[in-house]
Amino acid sequence: MSMAENYTEDQMLRAPKVVLHDHLDGGLRPATVIDLAREAGYDALPTTDPGELAEWFGAGAARGDLVLYLEGFAHTVAVMQTAAALERVAAECVEDLAADGVVYAEIRFAPEQHLETGLSLDDVVEAVLAGLRRGLEARPITVGLILSAMRTAANSADIADLVLRHRDAGVVGFDIAGSESGSPPSRHLDAFRRIAEANHHITIHAGEAFGLPSIWEALQLCGAERLGHGVRIVDDITVGAGGRVVLGRLASFVRDRRVPLEMCPTSNVDTGAAPSLAEHPIDLLKRLRFRVTLNTDNRLMSRVSMTSEMQAMADTFGWGWDDLEWVTLNAMKSAFWPFDHRLRIINEQIKPGFAALKAASLGSSLGMGLVAGR
Repeated sequence: MSMAENYTEDQMLRAPKVVLHDHLDGGLRPATVIDLAREAGYDALPTTDPGELAEWFGAGAARGDLVLYLEGFAHTVAVMQTAAALERVAAECVEDLAADGVVYAEIRFAPEQHLETGLSLDDVVEAVLAGLRRGLEARPITVGLILSAMRTAANSADIADLVLRHRDAGVVGFDIAGSESGSPPSRHLDAFRRIAEANHHITIHAGEAFGLPSIWEALQLCGAERLGHGVRIVDDITVGAGGRVVLGRLASFVRDRRVPLEMCPTSNVDTGAAPSLAEHPIDLLKRLRFRVTLNTDNRLMSRVSMTSEMQAMADTFGWGWDDLEWVTLNAMKSAFWPFDHRLRIINEQIKPGFAALKAASLGSSLGMGLVAGR
């Protein structure tokens, strides 16, 4: 029986969720953007009405091009230039994710973009970590921070060092982000080497707007443990007559090695990485048993939550509770949090949460069957 026949909106909200790919500067509350702009004297916002601003960000992002998608970040980054602003945004991020049923999250951002008012890189990271700690208070969610270097800049070695300075305070990994075309990950080998030599974690935006060479470099030259998006791995998969599937060598490697794919379906449609949700390869990759995970990417820009992404998968592909639990467990297994803590979250939050939802859905189905039988 399909998921659509078995869940309520409240149940979907209560489903325990794990997000590995969520950008801090892409998930602000519209009202917070307006407040912070007012405080900073920033007058370039297109509107100061929260509803209209939310619509503006969403419409601007959904233009089928990654470069255009990234334009909205000029406004969010502009209002995140003080320690107080960074702390507030981080705290609200955790509050919003917890309210969405997320039990584990890895939040990422690029510290080098927040230095315009004189903060140091360490000041920026400490402010965000303080905000995350504030948001965590009395909430059943665990959060790690990933620091991204901009792949179009030359600061990646400094950001790698920054990651290592704050690893014991909650910085769980290193990433590079930004437009892929013309900026291959191999330009940042020194940064990746520093992280690897220190036995820390690497995820790389690869295979979103650019294809297989970006994925190959991320894995084989740069040591990526996970692929941010990775949607273009489908370019190495052929579906022939009768549904026969043939994997190329890179796709086989990704599947055989259980490389996690941080997939963000709605965002991928917005950026043009996929033509529509129905044509997004996440369902094919899941059926082929790649290590698929489900993520938001940018909650403000793409007007999504983990709940809405789960619902979209149910509505589009008929995913049931078992499917949603599978991608959630994939994500938790692939997290950069310590192993024993991951197991605790799986055994104490994720599995019991889905078991309760399945039991409730089964009871509802039996009840409807009894009524129909009368």
